[in-house]
Amino acid sequence: MMRSLFSGVSGLKGHQTRMDVIGNNIANVNTTGFKSSRTTFADALSQTTSGAAAPTDNLGGTNPKQIGLGSNVSSIDMIFTDGSVQSTGKNTDLCLSGNGLFVVKQGIQTYYTRNGAFEFDAEGNYVMPGSGLFVQGWMGENGAVNTTGAVTNINIPSGKSMAAQATGTITYANNLDSDSLMLTSVTGGITVEGRQVATASSAVTLKFSDGTTQTVTSGSYVSGHSMPITTTATIYDSLGTSHSIPILLEITEKNPGTGNTWTAVIAPTLKSGTTIDTTLVAADGTVITPTLTSTTIRFTTTGAYDPDTSNIGELKLEYTPSPGGAGVVSPQTISVLSFADVTQYAGSNTVSASADGYAAGRLSSVSIDSSGVITGTYTNGVKQAEAQIAIAQFNNATGLTKTGNSLYQESTNSGTANIKTAGDLGVTITGSALEMSNVDIANEFSDMIITQRGFQSNSKIITVSDELLETVINMKR
Repeated sequence: MMRSLFSGVSGLKGHQTRMDVIGNNIANVNTTGFKSSRTTFADALSQTTSGAAAPTDNLGGTNPKQIGLGSNVSSIDMIFTDGSVQSTGKNTDLCLSGNGLFVVKQGIQTYYTRNGAFEFDAEGNYVMPGSGLFVQGWMGENGAVNTTGAVTNINIPSGKSMAAQATGTITYANNLDSDSLMLTSVTGGITVEGRQVATASSAVTLKFSDGTTQTVTSGSYVSGHSMPITTTATIYDSLGTSHSIPILLEITEKNPGTGNTWTAVIAPTLKSGTTIDTTLVAADGTVITPTLTSTTIRFTTTGAYDPDTSNIGELKLEYTPSPGGAGVVSPQTISVLSFADVTQYAGSNTVSASADGYAAGRLSSVSIDSSGVITGTYTNGVKQAEAQIAIAQFNNATGLTKTGNSLYQESTNSGTANIKTAGDLGVTITGSALEMSNVDIANEFSDMIITQRGFQSNSKIITVSDELLETVINMKR
């Protein structure tokens, strides 16, 4: 009778613990990134009144006689499955899916969390706003993030400035028409460096290889070349001022057997009246003198660019600032690096030029992709990687120690944190979203009913045991 009384008590304690766990789960049904727990029971030590006996020739074997001494809580396990993704529209919120946790820090103390409700503070630190803990990651430098070093606080000040970057390369892409008509004669206009430049007062008459003629009042032409294609490259000087450089592309040799040859030249520009040269004048009065060394572009008979026989020159710009202008600008050399993406097929001329470099700018917004890269968008239109968020992974995430405020710390059974990028660990980050609690209300209510019945059943054990004891005591009367 005393054994049954203690068994009932142990059952009450166990079910009370289970009810505590269920209550905590339901209380955190709307806690961001919360992971629910479950309670498992195991029977307690049994008292053996007689041991087992092996069978003999004359008698079969007998089983041991054991009386259980109740139950105890075997484990309280954290369920580390993903919660649902909830869109918030706030660009600093993050939802983590997969086996990983965000890394946050306070002083020398490192914590881990699934709560991605982050934001930037007054000094540009990326933090958990409720506690001020610093989100950890790797900072970018010149638009590149090195994730091989130690993690650090992520700091991206609002309005961060970006210095101007002078253009260093111009790259061409798309198609040049292999069937462009050749000019058999060019008459009229003004002669500038072997080219006939057409003006409103001095027109140029063009005769084409198909026998047609045309009179034009703008542009520059060379007999024996094709009709020029005008491309405009927008380049930036060392102060970030943009300039449009007109470059002409034209066939100088048509050879169906070996492929056509094209050249690139600076387009002469009408300055005033009938004065024509290739200098440009910026808005502040700075005079720009561009020169392009001999540039020959050749293609194979299949229409592909032939780098082996092409000769790509350099575009150099000399700046002569006017009094009161933007200041002294260093001479600039731009390499026209690549025509590798240019083709020469029969059809339309779709060739275009793009240049690197940019004006000065200030950070206007940030966005975060699925790998945790924080990309800054600047007022000059440039986007660059500012930082990347670090993710920690544990061999046994359910073994982490809860410290409150949706934070965890390593334990002796969680394993050591493996801190890498989201892509390295196979997890996914969803921006402008948060992870909901993974508590299953229907399951919790079902467990609540089972726990209640278990508690009631064990209370009956205690009640009946007490009545039996009372009967024994009343025997003496």
